[in-house]
Amino acid sequence: MDALFIGQTYIDVTLLADEIPQGDDKAVARDYAVSFGGNAVTAAFACARLGLVPDLLTSVADDWLGRMFLDMAAKYQIPIHARKVKRSSLSFILPRNGKRSILRARDDAYLHPFPMLNIDGIRALHLDGHQADAAIHYAKACRAAGVLTSLDGGGLRANTHDLLQYIDVAMVAERLCEQMKLSPEAMLDYLKSCGCRIGGVTEGERGVLWYDEEGHVSRLPALPVPSDKIIDTSGAGDVFHGAYVAAYLARPEARWRDHLAYARAASAFKIQHLGNEAGLPGPADVRRMSELYGAL
Repeated sequence: MDALFIGQTYIDVTLLADEIPQGDDKAVARDYAVSFGGNAVTAAFACARLGLVPDLLTSVADDWLGRMFLDMAAKYQIPIHARKVKRSSLSFILPRNGKRSILRARDDAYLHPFPMLNIDGIRALHLDGHQADAAIHYAKACRAAGVLTSLDGGGLRANTHDLLQYIDVAMVAERLCEQMKLSPEAMLDYLKSCGCRIGGVTEGERGVLWYDEEGHVSRLPALPVPSDKIIDTSGAGDVFHGAYVAAYLARPEARWRDHLAYARAASAFKIQHLGNEAGLPGPADVRRMSELYGAL
């Protein structure tokens, strides 16, 4: 096992529509995509597509959506360590004008304890806060073993503050800043106080406000993808996380600015495609985004 990702599985149904029906109205979507979903899950697929295949500890139900998900994982040769739930989780996503609305149905009533895995030789752990017991267990174990730990802080969860004490790289969303009533700058100070070696706040089209290995704060702007090429921003942050983990695994000696710039280019590819699977970039796609919109 080279890396371990821990999260919650969704099946995402993404609908591209000009209008959202209300009441008894009906509408026909212009396009749609069905794919895997979930923060750390999508990040794991992105990492695999970029050539570094991680193991994935995630929820799996014994239903037709669960079997669909396992088929998707097999396509990318991702080893799945399943934590059983009764029903698969589902997301309906409606991207429009650079934003996206999401309606979710989630089953996180896990039927069994999380699996105990051998992490000897592991080089990175990526979490999104789901499976709180598994997340804290593996974060502690990996921190003790000197393994890089990464967190996608998309929102405030019951274990967020405890978990951050064991995280090396924390990239959090603006939503977490709002929930904690902190400005992005104050959030960076908070992440530093937790001991996070690298920290940042992802701000969509404004890029990432972050601090580097020396604690220096700067902004990494998003690549200037023309608005008429932006189709679906959902999953862009997940691809970003998976891509910087892949970049770290490929070149652990490189500076984190290089890893985040690589991830920024991966996200630029994602937003030009409908659905998570279509938006997974390969290495050549990342290079092409960098050449088109800015140098790494």
